[in-house]
Amino acid sequence: MSRQKAPIFLRFTRLAKLAVWLFQTGRNLSRLNGSDPQARDKALMTLGSGALQAVGAKLSVTTPPGHFSVSGTLVVANHVSWLDIFAMSALFPSSFIAKQEIGTWPVLGKMGRNAGTVFINRHSRKDVEPINQAIAAALKAGRNVSFFPEAKTSSGLEVLPFKAALFQSAIDAGAPVQTMVLRYYDRNGRRTDTPSYADVSLVRSLWRIVSMPELHIRVDFAKPILPADFSGKDRFALKDAAEAYVRGKVLEDAAV
Repeated sequence: MSRQKAPIFLRFTRLAKLAVWLFQTGRNLSRLNGSDPQARDKALMTLGSGALQAVGAKLSVTTPPGHFSVSGTLVVANHVSWLDIFAMSALFPSSFIAKQEIGTWPVLGKMGRNAGTVFINRHSRKDVEPINQAIAAALKAGRNVSFFPEAKTSSGLEVLPFKAALFQSAIDAGAPVQTMVLRYYDRNGRRTDTPSYADVSLVRSLWRIVSMPELHIRVDFAKPILPADFSGKDRFALKDAAEAYVRGKVLEDAAV
């Protein structure tokens, strides 16, 4: 892990930019009414890229997503940091599935609700069926929906076991599954776990991120997984295919 620090002035400059971004984003999201999908997607992409710029994170895509399906897609990714959401939004705007606790966060919780985030109780199996129904309905209506199958954050240098429950929505809707992999690097091009949100408070995590001299986020897109290609198989087959791709990418240079 890189422990090099950015100058104190740069850290506070980034925090100031993030405060401005929060204000502007809150104002923009408050104007969304759900009647204009293109306006909503544009707002989410602006939200994502703006957050990354504020904290000094640079985003690169190693597999261009241009030829992939961009509507009615279930998007899944590994979960490392709260920055994951912004990196994904900048590239593939969608509604997110998130744990209930995030809905209570000041500012960010309200922003999430305005952006269409669905908050669920990760500890209650009773939530799974209605959530799958809601996701499937959104997919059939042409909306993208994202979630993190690990259900919690990791160091980013490993992959936690994927949970299969919400993959059922893709089967029910006949929707493609777009797998994304996020990897974080320091200014020397080495993998770093500094941005990880595992076992750290939001304030502490934010300070660690703005304290990095440089932060680079690389995103890989897998070929979309089509439920029709898994005819006769269940959600576990989709989960296994997505997890295999994510694990392979995360581990290929984790020791560098």
